[in-house]
Amino acid sequence: MFNPTDIIDLLAANVRQTRNPFGVPPSRFNTWWRGLSGFTRRPGDALLFTGLMYQAIPYINATTRYLERLEGSSWADYLRWGRLVPASLRGRGLSVLTSGADRQKFNGILQTICRLLRQSEVNFFYHPEMDFYSGILLYDLGDQDGFVRHARFVARTLQLHGVRKVITVDPHTTYALTELYPRYTGASFEVQPYFSLLQCRGPERGNGKPPVVLHDPCFYGRYLQLSEGPRRVLRNLGLEYVEVRNCGEFTSCCGGPAESVSPALNREILGRRAAELKAAAAPVVTFCPICLANLLKAGLPAEDLASLVGRYLAPEEK
Repeated sequence: MFNPTDIIDLLAANVRQTRNPFGVPPSRFNTWWRGLSGFTRRPGDALLFTGLMYQAIPYINATTRYLERLEGSSWADYLRWGRLVPASLRGRGLSVLTSGADRQKFNGILQTICRLLRQSEVNFFYHPEMDFYSGILLYDLGDQDGFVRHARFVARTLQLHGVRKVITVDPHTTYALTELYPRYTGASFEVQPYFSLLQCRGPERGNGKPPVVLHDPCFYGRYLQLSEGPRRVLRNLGLEYVEVRNCGEFTSCCGGPAESVSPALNREILGRRAAELKAAAAPVVTFCPICLANLLKAGLPAEDLASLVGRYLAPEEK
């Protein structure tokens, strides 16, 4: 395991300098919306707020591969000196190591979510300049001061632009805006996860398809009690699903939060959860980018909820 202070200091420095945990310039980090057919930035009723979590997965995967090689070696202690390198240089170096296929995959999920919302006639808008990382990892790792500083910046920016309603796409951002921002910044927004807004008509669409098994992310299952929303979407599509013993409010963690301080610990936790899901003998569906990336690492046939629903409701635009 790495010294958590070294990891926290490095992440916090990146967030201060670039507003994301990896030091990647925003023009490289958040590109999913470019060239999206029918895309509009004109104001609507609610801001689509990605929290940059899907965009982060390729960088998380690249960082984890690097940390796995360092963990337990004599080079691990040198990680503390990384914060002396300007964040922009760290970010550009990390960009070179990221997988283009990963970027395409996770950007594609965001594009699918956008199409699903449009098809459901949701009145929303998107501005890249208003879409920020929530700071949730700083909070998870114990840097409360760093989290509060960043959260106040994000909340203030949204308020200055008159944003009152937001549509979120991942559990970490949803939890931060729903629970943490009111507590630590005094700013409250009307927060709705995207799947609660989908209009899935025609239960015959999924009839006859094999069942899937659901993996509930911890924030949706344990802390926000929002696991029923994705199940409603699947039922409305006529798609069958099976439950594992640890699900909903009692879901088991995939190990994702441990990656940043110990890839080895992450593998241990992930192995236990993967065994539970494999026992169901069905493809896995989840609704968290970190969970999806972790389950894929375990070799599971895993898919994001948006990708599954998109095949029935919003085929990719050409």
